[in-house]
Amino acid sequence: MTDTALMSIPGPVDPVPVARDITPRADGRVDLMGVSMKRLIELFGNAGLDPKQAKLRAKQVYHWIYHRGVTDFDAMTDIAKTMRPWLAERFVIGRPEVVEAQHSTDGTRKWLLRTADGHDFEMVFIPDADRGTLCVSSQVGCTLNCRFCHTGTMKLVRNLTAGEIVGQVMLARDALGEWPKGSMAGLDDAEDAGHYSSDGRLLTNIVMMGMGEPLYNFDNVKAALRIVMDGDGLALSKRRITLSTSGVVPMMARAGEEIGVNLAVSLHAVTKEIRDEIVPLNKKYGIDELLTACAAYPGASNARRITFEYVMLKDKNDSDEDARELVRLIKQYGLPAKVNLIPFNPWPGAAYETSTPERVRRFSEIVFEAGISAPVRTPRGRDIDAACGQLRTAAEKKSRAERDREAAAAA
Repeated sequence: MTDTALMSIPGPVDPVPVARDITPRADGRVDLMGVSMKRLIELFGNAGLDPKQAKLRAKQVYHWIYHRGVTDFDAMTDIAKTMRPWLAERFVIGRPEVVEAQHSTDGTRKWLLRTADGHDFEMVFIPDADRGTLCVSSQVGCTLNCRFCHTGTMKLVRNLTAGEIVGQVMLARDALGEWPKGSMAGLDDAEDAGHYSSDGRLLTNIVMMGMGEPLYNFDNVKAALRIVMDGDGLALSKRRITLSTSGVVPMMARAGEEIGVNLAVSLHAVTKEIRDEIVPLNKKYGIDELLTACAAYPGASNARRITFEYVMLKDKNDSDEDARELVRLIKQYGLPAKVNLIPFNPWPGAAYETSTPERVRRFSEIVFEAGISAPVRTPRGRDIDAACGQLRTAAEKKSRAERDREAAAAA
C-alpha cells in the first residue's frame, strides 16, 4: 500500500521532510542502493560481522554495486560462497521499479518509475551529438508551484532518498549497457554507441532538473551526488553535474561548499511583478537576494559559469526591455553567467503560450551582443511530455488498468 503520511511541513513555504535515508521494504531487507561506504560498514556490523569483516565486505560490495552494476550477491565472485546467502537474506541491491518506458522520435527517453512504497516519479535521458544527459528527479511532486511548469501542479508527496536518486543513474546505465561486459541491448543504434566521450560512455552528464526542488532535499541530494562523484563510486566528475534551483537562497552557499557541482538557477523573469507570478518562491527570496547569492556561489568563475534558465513566455517576459534588464542585472552583480533560453513547452491547461521563434531569436541577439552567451535550447522529447517543464507522472494521466492493458498488449 502506498505510504502517504510522510511529509511534515511546519512552514508555508519551506517544507521540512521527515528524515529517512532508506525506504522500508515489505520483505524487511535493507536496500543498499545509495548507501555510503561508512554506512555499509555500520549496517554489516549491526548485522553481526566483526569490524574487520564488516570493513572488508563493505569495500567489496561497494565496488560490485557501483563499478560493476551488480544487483545479485551471487555474482560477487570475490566474496566467499558461504557469505553470499547471508548477505542476500538481509540486504538487497535495488533499482526503482520501471512502470513505463517511452522513446521520443528525437531519441529522448523517459521512464516512469516507482519507489518501494508505491510512489511514482520520472527521469529523462537526452542524447546529443557529443554528450548524453540524464535529468534526475529529487522529489515525488514539487512544492514550488511555478505556473509555467506542469510538475509544479502536482502536490509534494515526499523527498526521494539518496538510494532512489542514485538508483536513477544506475537504472540508466543498466538500460544503456554501460557496465563492464554489459550488453548494448535495448538501444536502437548500438553500432553508434561510444561516440559521446573518450571512455565510450553514453551517459556523460547529470542534471538535477527533474521533478522537485533539489535544495529542499539537500541532505539526500548531497549524499547521492557524493556517491556519483566518488572515485570508488560512479566516478563522474563534478564538472559534469549541474544542480538546478528555483532560488532557495539559504541553501545555495552550502550547495557550493559541500557538493561543489555546477549551479543553474531558474530565473525566468527580471522584474518582481512577473517573477512573483510565475515563480512564487520569489515572494520569499527576491531577485536581488537571489543574484547576491549567485555572486557568492563558491567556485563560480568564467570557467564554471552559473547558468540562468529562462523560459520564453509570449508577451510575458520576452520583450527587448526584458532582455536588456537581464543583461543589466548580470553585469550589476558581476556574474560569470550564461543564459539558457527555453521555448515554453506547452501542456494541457497551461496559462501561457510559447514566444514566437523571431521573438526568441531577437531576445538571444540582445544578450549575445552584450557579451553574454545566450543559446536557445532545442525542445527535446515534447511528443512524450519529457521536455523541460512537462514532467508530471503518467500515473496521474493514466489509470493502472490502462497501463496494465498496454503492458499486456506489448508483451
